[in-house]
Amino acid sequence: MLQQTQIATVIPYYQRFLRVFPDIARLAAAPFEKIAERWSGLGYYRRARHLHLAAQRIVGEFGGKFPSDYRKALTLPGVGHYTARAVLSIAYNQPIPVLDGNVARVMARLYAWKGYLQQSIFRRRAERKLQALISRNNPGAFNQAMMELGQTVCLPRNPDCGICPLRPWCRAFHSGKPHHYPTPKPRRPVESRHLAIAIIQKEHKLAFIRGLDEGLMSDLWNFPAAFGESKRQAVQRLRAKLAHATGKFSCIEEMPGALRHNITFRAIQVTLHRVELGNDSPQKEVRWFSIEDMAHAPVSQLTRKIVKMIATDPRTSTSRLNRCAGLSTRELELRKP
Repeated sequence: MLQQTQIATVIPYYQRFLRVFPDIARLAAAPFEKIAERWSGLGYYRRARHLHLAAQRIVGEFGGKFPSDYRKALTLPGVGHYTARAVLSIAYNQPIPVLDGNVARVMARLYAWKGYLQQSIFRRRAERKLQALISRNNPGAFNQAMMELGQTVCLPRNPDCGICPLRPWCRAFHSGKPHHYPTPKPRRPVESRHLAIAIIQKEHKLAFIRGLDEGLMSDLWNFPAAFGESKRQAVQRLRAKLAHATGKFSCIEEMPGALRHNITFRAIQVTLHRVELGNDSPQKEVRWFSIEDMAHAPVSQLTRKIVKMIATDPRTSTSRLNRCAGLSTRELELRKP
C-alpha cells in the first residue's frame, strides 16, 4: 500500500484491510472483487492484484510463509528487490541491505554522490557500500533505521541536519549544500490527453465495463471510455468501443460540463456523453450499478468523481437519475464514499 502512496493516506486503509483479511490464508481465499472493494480509493490497483496473487502462491507453494530464500521471494508477483530485501532482513535477520528512495538520499548526502536511484551505476555503488556497512547482528534494525532517517530527518528539501546522527561524517552537510544531493531524476513530460466517457442509464442504474482504456485500471469498473489526442478522436474511439461492448446504440450526445483528472503522467480533459442503447443491444461486457452501489463497488476515483458530478450538477440534467435511484442530493452527499 505504501508504494506511491503516503503513510497518512494508507493507515486507515491498512487497518480496515486487516480487519477483513486478518491473515494470509483469508486473503488468498477471498475473491479478488472483495479485495478490490477494500482497496478502492488507494489507486494503483495492480498492487492489489499482485498482493492477492502473491498470497495465493505463498499459501499454495510455501506453506503459508513468506519464503526465506531470496530468489524464491523474487518469484512472487509484485515482489521486487526492495520488498524481498526488506522482508528477509527484518523477518529472517538476513544481512541484506535495502535501497529505496529514502536510503538512496542518505547515502548520496553522506558521501556527496551525484546521480539518482534509478541510475544503474548509482544503485550498484550504493548497494556495495551498504553491504559493507550493514549490521550482521541486527540487519533489520539497520535497514529500518536508514529508511526512517531518510523519511524523517534527511528530507528532500529541508533536511534537519541539526539532529542527524550522521552529521559528523556527512560530506554534503560539510559542503554547505546538502539539498544538492542526490541529483534530481529527470521528470517524464506530462502528456495532455482527451477522454470521452459514456453515460448509459437504464432505469435507476448506470452501465460500467472493466478497465478504463489503454490498459489502465483493468481490474476496476469504469464508465465506458476512450482516449484520444483530440476530443474528436476520443469520441470516435468511444463509438467503436461501444459498438464492441454493447452491440448497438441509437445516439451519443455530449453533456454539459467537463472535468480534469490526472493519472500518472497524463493530464486528462474529460468530456461526458449521454448514450442510448438499442432495445436489442446484447451488452455482453456491461455491468449495471446503482448510485448506492458506488460506496462499496470496486470503481476508480475518476468514476466516483463523475458519479458525484452527474448526480449533483444541474447542467447535466440528471435529476431524473436521482429520482430513479430514490436519492436526494443531500442523501448522495451522505452516501459519498
